[in-house]
Amino acid sequence: MPQTRPLLLVDGSSYLYRAFHVPNLQRLTNSEGEPTGAVYGVINMLKSLLNEYDPELIAVVFDARGKTFRHEMYDQYKANRPSMPEELAAQVEPLHALVRAMGLPLLQVEGVEADDVIGTLATQANAAGMETVISTGDKDMAQLVDTHVTLVNTMSNTTLDSRGVAEKFGVTPAQIVDFLALTGDTSDNIPGVPKCGPKPAAKWLVEHGTLDALMAAADSVKGKVGESLRASLEQLPLSRKLTMIKRDLDLDETPQSLRRQAPDERTLRTLFTQLDFRRWLDELGDDAATEAPAAGSPAPADYETVLDNARLDDWLARLAAADEFAFDTETTSLDYTAARIVGVSFAVKAGEAAYVPVAHDYPDAPVQLDRDEVLGKLRPLLESIEHKKIGHHIKYDRNV
Repeated sequence: MPQTRPLLLVDGSSYLYRAFHVPNLQRLTNSEGEPTGAVYGVINMLKSLLNEYDPELIAVVFDARGKTFRHEMYDQYKANRPSMPEELAAQVEPLHALVRAMGLPLLQVEGVEADDVIGTLATQANAAGMETVISTGDKDMAQLVDTHVTLVNTMSNTTLDSRGVAEKFGVTPAQIVDFLALTGDTSDNIPGVPKCGPKPAAKWLVEHGTLDALMAAADSVKGKVGESLRASLEQLPLSRKLTMIKRDLDLDETPQSLRRQAPDERTLRTLFTQLDFRRWLDELGDDAATEAPAAGSPAPADYETVLDNARLDDWLARLAAADEFAFDTETTSLDYTAARIVGVSFAVKAGEAAYVPVAHDYPDAPVQLDRDEVLGKLRPLLESIEHKKIGHHIKYDRNV
């Protein structure tokens, strides 16, 4: 029987870190005070993907613990990253248990990264004539895109095909590895060419085609960035190896073996109860789920991270149509005279809220809207006397 739905490969590690850094989710705990926000964010994303694609074949892939072959090539690989925060580490096992209970194959392979497992499975699927959708927020995955492989990012509501890669990066998917070698990757501590940002890297590759051809013509590149290129010639082949996703791993699984199974509702019910995910308990039809949450246990809500102007404008229209709305800021200091806004959040009714990051800086942070533009659009609503504003320490928010 021909494949009617794409193979869905989910970069679980990418979404786990991203969900952990969403401020509204960071506040989520169960009745025992244990953090649950990252788990909630990832499971919410998975439910969205399942609703959209209804996949027959799927895998949720996580990085395994320990070092990888890239550390053997370069001992400073990811050396700048701090250890996983305790609040995040405590959520890994509950998340894995929930993924398995949902009937979704979960993969971890020691010695390699989730990217390499996904790259291998996508390549195998391609060879078998299958369509593949990779759900990730990792720009490295753009090198896997072709006519049969597409990327989706549920946190930014974006899709990348070959044309989208060219529009976003200025190069083709086949040139992404060379592009990343030139720009480097600070989150993975991969050195690039100093002073070489995305624009010169794309320009060079459009002109020369490949990194090898560019290196052969390095003497002809002018200016300070040309000097940086020539000084980096010895290191560039290593950077390219570090950014290249493996596609030929010897895996126990094949794309055809990654069949979605029926959910284990008993285990889901137990885990949702432990985590205080009451709404999802209700969806399972558990009578006990209708009981009120324990005191001090925040009920999960539908949160949206806004990363594009279209969604921001939609939310602003909702705020403008409401008689009242809740508003809050995320800042770098409790002293409003020294604080810098890194994000704003708002809601028009209980259970639904949006967060707009504008200055978050962490490994693999998404591209965010311009802070001044966002605040400029919000200002008329915040200054309007026709709308009641609800907030915590709202005088601080007004001053900052």
